[in-house]
Amino acid sequence: MSRGDLTDDEWAVLEPLLPVSNNRCGRWRDHRQVINGIIHRLGTGVQWRELPERFGPWKTVHKRHVLWSADGTWKMLLRHVQAAADAGGDIDWNISVDSTIARAHQHAAGAPTAPPPSLPGSSKGAPRRSVQQAAGGEPARPAGGGGEAGEGIGRSRGGLTTKIHVAAEGRCRPLALLITPGQRADCTQFEPVMDEICVPRQGFGRPRRTPDSVSADKAYSNCKIRGYLRKRGIRHVIPEKKDHKAARLRRGSRGGRPPGFDKARYKDRNTVERAIGKLKQFRAVATRYDKRGYVYLGTVTAAALLIWLRS
Repeated sequence: MSRGDLTDDEWAVLEPLLPVSNNRCGRWRDHRQVINGIIHRLGTGVQWRELPERFGPWKTVHKRHVLWSADGTWKMLLRHVQAAADAGGDIDWNISVDSTIARAHQHAAGAPTAPPPSLPGSSKGAPRRSVQQAAGGEPARPAGGGGEAGEGIGRSRGGLTTKIHVAAEGRCRPLALLITPGQRADCTQFEPVMDEICVPRQGFGRPRRTPDSVSADKAYSNCKIRGYLRKRGIRHVIPEKKDHKAARLRRGSRGGRPPGFDKARYKDRNTVERAIGKLKQFRAVATRYDKRGYVYLGTVTAAALLIWLRS
């Protein structure tokens, strides 16, 4: 076993959840060997063709990652680990929300606009499940000669970029992930990120979706977000923008009361920054090499899964 491979304890968590056969060609190639190959690529950002031979055929590793990104296997594994942590009282539900930019490599651009192929066992020509949702809920459409906008790649002064929106719990681990084009404003994705929080119960009961409190920076300071949190009964710590404060004061008594702000709680907002720092320790996350948005989201989700397994 080399540095970064799954340990016996980590494999014991994942093994019971993985499929035994692929419904087409009998049994899968050893899942542990393939996952170790995916982990190697996550940490190094190496091209799939350059994977060491000890991980088996590179096409097998690549196809397995693409398939699990499309059918939600990576998300299922992540939620299982989160559910086990929640059952043991190991999740701090005082969460923080923020986003980060990942530079897209030039090879990540130019994805075809045609619909992706069908999953094994599905009807002929049917699109992969959850592909559009994985890419930020936008249908693929031409942008700059390709389908970059629909694949979560945006064009800005920094070039081709993708934005990763993260909701992190109090122990610096990602609870929910979402990707959008790099120029997308943070505040527009607050509700979609919050809706992605879904930690199943072990046993009976509905999944937990509501945190104890939420903290975010001024980019999320607007009436719509505050109203959304108020409606759900979630305490929040979001600083008020200077222009919003000035406008409220100009209106006098009609401007309403200032929003509550807990300075001590806001100091803990660095948990999401540290969670993002952990994600970007994986080079395949810090720089996007995947053309398809759902594949890159699978890459980020696999990195989050390793963070939870090794925390």
